[in-house]
Amino acid sequence: MIETVLMPFQFPFMQNAFLISAMVAVPTALLSCFLVLKGWALMGDAVSHAVLPGIVLAHVMGLPLILGAFAAGMVCTTATGYLAENSRVRQDTVMGVVFSGMFGLGLVMYVAIDTNIHLDHILFGNMLGVEPHEMRTAGAISVGVAAALLLKWKDLLLHAFDPAQARACGLRVGWLHYGLLAALSATIVATLSAVGLILAIGLLIAPGAIAFLLARSFARMMAVAVAVCLSAMLGGTYLSFHLDSAPAPTIVLVMTGMFGLAFLKRQIAVRPRDSQT
Repeated sequence: MIETVLMPFQFPFMQNAFLISAMVAVPTALLSCFLVLKGWALMGDAVSHAVLPGIVLAHVMGLPLILGAFAAGMVCTTATGYLAENSRVRQDTVMGVVFSGMFGLGLVMYVAIDTNIHLDHILFGNMLGVEPHEMRTAGAISVGVAAALLLKWKDLLLHAFDPAQARACGLRVGWLHYGLLAALSATIVATLSAVGLILAIGLLIAPGAIAFLLARSFARMMAVAVAVCLSAMLGGTYLSFHLDSAPAPTIVLVMTGMFGLAFLKRQIAVRPRDSQT
């Protein structure tokens, strides 16, 4: 029995999967709190899809894929902000047009070139085959993004709720806005080798949504989000070994189940108060 329970920890590829899961869990959880409060769920989805043409272009030019992914993510977010501010079209509509266009461009570019990069690994990740340089990249980005968010969380929180008040207080609203977008792009790059582009949105939204249902303060919300994301990442990776399933979809399913439980807990807690009134 004990041998069966501990079996996943005996294989190097599973050890690497657990390690990169723990790495990307913290920044994605922290960032998800801000995305949920600002209503930027679609923005996370947009950037996760839009980095594909940057990855393909970087491969063609012989550059590190991380540079292409980050550049494409920033182009997507900047273009979205510019079009939303200078047209009558709503921001969510603009995001839908921009990210679908860039994702389509990435697919066309991928088909047009001869490459040994598997599209499935880009879209869905390759956690069990993560390489040492990908581990180092994910670790460096995770530490940098997590440190920046923890240092500036109060300023970012004020900007999320009331940008006008943040500007009146002397905060550099533009820096905060584009800094958060840069953190989003960098975090998606960090999760690229773990869960891929398609499933990255689950890590960027679900932890914050779960924590929003369970926590009363933003500081506690961030702590709950980190705990939830770590539990889902490590637990999903562990379950995928015994279920013989892919780690990334298993992780997202675990998070979905945790959201359902959090929603039920919230509903049960609210009903007694409603009955008293």
